[in-house]
Amino acid sequence: MESKFHFTFEDLLVYQKAMQFGELINIQAKSFPKEERYELTSQFKRASDSIALNIAEGSGGTDKQFYNYLGNAWHSAHECVSCS
Repeated sequence: MESKFHFTFEDLLVYQKAMQFGELINIQAKSFPKEERYELTSQFKRASDSIALNIAEGSGGTDKQFYNYLGNAWHSAHECVSCS
């Protein structure tokens, strides 16, 4: 759904890549075994979503706050590596 609002974080390449990554994870998670559907798959999706969410949330603050949120996004990326 296209929004009439535009936020500056949407122009950040890192945010755009995080959104693409989240879509790829959703596709990959469909291939996980059924017994992982509500455990590992859920965690994997939430961790990948957290990357983009942290970038978006941190972009509205000071540089110091933004760096902190980028660190959180980085940790979520590490969590995705572990899930994969």
